[in-house]
Amino acid sequence: MNHLFIDGLVGTALSDSYNVGILVFLVILGVMVALMNKSGGAAAFGKWSAQKIKGRTGAQLATICLGVLIFIDDYFNCLTVGSVMRPVTDKHNISRAKLAYLIDATAAPVCIIAPISSWAAAVSGFVKDYDGLALFIAAIPYNFYAILTITMMVALALMKFDFGPMKVHEKNAIEKGDLYTTPDRPYANAKEEVLEGKGKVLDLVLPIIVLIISCIIGMIYSGGFFDAEGEAYHNFVTAFSGSDASVGLVFGSAIGLVFSLIFLLCRRVINFKDAMDCVPEGFKAMVPAILILTFAWTLKAMTDSLGAKEYVAELVKQSAGSFMSFLPAIVFLIAVGLSFATGTSWGTFGILIPIVVEVFGGNGGEIMIIAISACMAGAVCGDHCSPISDTTIMASAGAQSNHINHVSTQLPYAMLVAGVSFVMYIITGFVRSVIMLPIGIAVMVGVLFLIKYLTRDKDVSAKA
Repeated sequence: MNHLFIDGLVGTALSDSYNVGILVFLVILGVMVALMNKSGGAAAFGKWSAQKIKGRTGAQLATICLGVLIFIDDYFNCLTVGSVMRPVTDKHNISRAKLAYLIDATAAPVCIIAPISSWAAAVSGFVKDYDGLALFIAAIPYNFYAILTITMMVALALMKFDFGPMKVHEKNAIEKGDLYTTPDRPYANAKEEVLEGKGKVLDLVLPIIVLIISCIIGMIYSGGFFDAEGEAYHNFVTAFSGSDASVGLVFGSAIGLVFSLIFLLCRRVINFKDAMDCVPEGFKAMVPAILILTFAWTLKAMTDSLGAKEYVAELVKQSAGSFMSFLPAIVFLIAVGLSFATGTSWGTFGILIPIVVEVFGGNGGEIMIIAISACMAGAVCGDHCSPISDTTIMASAGAQSNHINHVSTQLPYAMLVAGVSFVMYIITGFVRSVIMLPIGIAVMVGVLFLIKYLTRDKDVSAKA
């Protein structure tokens, strides 16, 4: 017990300055979400979208675009996109299950390929003896699951078709106006979370833009970009890759929060008391993320103390030999299974990334980057498929969809992308070139055209 709490939970997870910075960043994000909701900015954006968006395709693409825009954090994404876009998608008879899928598929997949995000900071913290942020950026073109998931969402919206259980929900929504399909609809009479107020679209968009810009400035500041000394840090890219993600994100989010408070108070869309009430509200919203990340760090410390990464690394090195090129695909499958079982991507990062670095560190080069990307992609995939995942649960809540409906309708989509990604990792292990990304996108679109062709007689024609 002493080892668990003193050397793990307290001694490692909560006493490390990097980890504390990430926790502070999460709390500030939660406060900003509460501020934009209570000021009426989220409601104003929803009304504006409802007026401008025409048709089901437009509503789905707008939901995807908003999800891509909010790439700072997946909790931030789920908390905002669901409440803002739900009135828009309801107007165009898009099922709640489809909305939940769009929210879930733009949360983690966008964050895991965004260098300015809490996910990038978390992943960087799990990489020791290497420039974690530089490895993260280098791994982006190989993150097939994340990129192909986004590709699939856009393609499904433009091609106007669905398959599997999702087709049943969409058919009921289009033909009967039934957004739930199943008899149990726990959110049917729920009170709307988006608060009406004096807010305008600018009250949502401007704080997000300032937050993103501030985080970028904070990152390069922590990397020494503004230092008078040190020639190496005068370059933006060098400063960014050499930055301390924890410090940079805290600086940036703090500036974004102060700006949001001053801006909203000056515009008189929220009073000081309501603004201060957002602080505990935002903190409470982020408690699940804080606990998950804290226990993930603790789990990492415990596996490290047991020598797990050294044992697995030595085991793989002894048996790797000729099948070293297959290891990225194997890592992908292991990450999927581990993330599905635990329901957490970040916990999977904490266990697997140090092992991957230990196994491939001696070889270095492109194969280690591909394997790290496979680990991240597999963790996100398993997280998507898992019914106990926090992001999956929050996507259901954000869309006000039955949770089991969300899991059952999303699973075929996630497994299809996982299958294509697995094949791409097998080939990429030998080719080791970013040229595989456009090939993977082409394969994904081709598979969707094939599925649409095979199910054409059963498709429900939807209005554009």
